[in-house]
Amino acid sequence: MPRSSSQGVQKAAQKAPPTAPAFQPPRSIAIEGPIRVGKSTLARVLADRLHARRVFDPEDNPFLADFYKEKAGAAFRAQMYFLIERHRRLSEVQQSEAAPMVSDFLFEKDKIFAYVNLDNEELKLYERYYEMFAAGIKPPDLVIYLQATPEVLRERIARKKSPAEKQISQAYLEEVVKAYEHFFFRYSASDLLVINTSEIDFVDRNADLQQLLRRLQDPVKGTQYFLPLGAS
Repeated sequence: MPRSSSQGVQKAAQKAPPTAPAFQPPRSIAIEGPIRVGKSTLARVLADRLHARRVFDPEDNPFLADFYKEKAGAAFRAQMYFLIERHRRLSEVQQSEAAPMVSDFLFEKDKIFAYVNLDNEELKLYERYYEMFAAGIKPPDLVIYLQATPEVLRERIARKKSPAEKQISQAYLEEVVKAYEHFFFRYSASDLLVINTSEIDFVDRNADLQQLLRRLQDPVKGTQYFLPLGAS
């Protein structure tokens, strides 16, 4: 080969763009948002589609009914039960990395409700336990934050017809929604995908669910991950 041609090949090789790294989907996903926003439904669907292990927030908190009735001391008892149980569930699953994981809660969100519900003295004690438990929990690769207005959430709570949840006041619901917005405005421990569900109801309408899944299949500008959802 002539010398000039050899030099041309070398220059072309030097100018060739580097090969893009292969896409790696998230191994752990946490879905978050206020009550009745659809966390458990989406977590269940994604876990099935991604063949992932499922971790769900405890629904059998024995102190929750008294908390909704605003009984004295119930807030602290309910919060500590959630803290301990959430830590236990995540710890057990994170000990093995054999399969992806999808949870319908983020461990750090425990503090959202602690700061809303506990008084100063209770918070001091709670913080000591929280820091001890949080040290052993890995943050997820991706957090999907589901938003909805308090009015929409109130309608969904009414449709759920849960006697305990019906006692949640509008003022408390608005406070929780604001606390979530403040928390995720500063959140940086994982990649974050925010989806407003006020105009869609993917829990009760399958068409809305399929629309949401199609969005999750496409790369989203400004986020690192998208979800390659195959048939379940």
